[in-house]
Amino acid sequence: MSCTNCSSCDSKKVQMPTDVSVITTYRCQMRCKMCNIWQNPTKIEEEIKPEELEILPQLKFANVTGGEPFLRNDLEDIVEVLFKKAPRIVISTSGYWVEKTIKLAERFPNIGIRVSIEGLEKTNNFLRGREDGFERGMRTLKTLHEMGIKDIGFGQTLSNWNSNDLIPLYELACSMNFEFATAAFHNSYYFHKEDNQISNKEELCDNISKLVNRLLKENHPKSWFRAFFNLGLINYIQGNRRMLPCEAGTVNFFIDPCGQVYPCNGLEPRYWQESMGSIRSGKTFQEIWYSEQANHVRDLVHTCPKNCWMVGTAAPVMKKYITKVAPWVLKAKAKSLFGKNVNCTCFPQFDVGQDPLQGDLRMGR
Repeated sequence: MSCTNCSSCDSKKVQMPTDVSVITTYRCQMRCKMCNIWQNPTKIEEEIKPEELEILPQLKFANVTGGEPFLRNDLEDIVEVLFKKAPRIVISTSGYWVEKTIKLAERFPNIGIRVSIEGLEKTNNFLRGREDGFERGMRTLKTLHEMGIKDIGFGQTLSNWNSNDLIPLYELACSMNFEFATAAFHNSYYFHKEDNQISNKEELCDNISKLVNRLLKENHPKSWFRAFFNLGLINYIQGNRRMLPCEAGTVNFFIDPCGQVYPCNGLEPRYWQESMGSIRSGKTFQEIWYSEQANHVRDLVHTCPKNCWMVGTAAPVMKKYITKVAPWVLKAKAKSLFGKNVNCTCFPQFDVGQDPLQGDLRMGR
């Protein structure tokens, strides 16, 4: 007789996670066009305390995000707790609070900092709603660089307004030896948005295609795999299913400002949104992670109708299924060496046993 209890089977297969994103607050001083967090701030007294994060297991990586993490007066205490749990911590920030960022980096010189830069100065300040946003963000990064902080860079969220700045931003990052990451805007409970919709797909995909082929010209294999990730962004923008399945809630998880544990930050209530549990429940993290509710949420992920492609959920499966990804990467690099561009309208689809319902809005809830 075959087993039909999906959740109990999963509980035996799922390992403890390696990655966490801690959403410290929904308060934010920016006024971004593609995000309404700032219109839905959390109350300070309701936000998780540093000591509540002691429940976390040993991890490999922790991302500290918001809102704006530097609006937390106890951010240094949060980072101190997280460094007990993971060797690498990266803070995602607007870069607006220059002095606070420098002060934290002085105390934790091995901290990672990623500043959100949405375009060159005019574009960035329009999208992020602050006239001095670009200047402050770049001043933060330059000062950190002068201090000798190694793990720094910026990321661009691509939308209808800023893809023509993509290559200039990439060149700026290269000139300063900064990391450069990309994403495409989308809807979720996290951003309090339901109307983010890409209307200039051809222009946006063309600019990302240029980045894909620029990345393949680099000497470092990390850039080649980033080319694959960016191909996935084009695939997402075109409305196709993910090239690899989403396995959120297995390797990675999110903690929201009130202590709820979510598989990702891309959930939308109109499709589904359920917590795996709360770090304030009085249970150990293992009890939360292997609970019936957590297994139920993982089952929902298996049939999630969305086809998001974000680094937090794409990177873990790229690593897990590297034997699937590596041949594409090597062939693409070989083409680049012969001066040929990769066809960014052809998307490999890897069948690794994912549920056919995943990523299909027509068949989903």
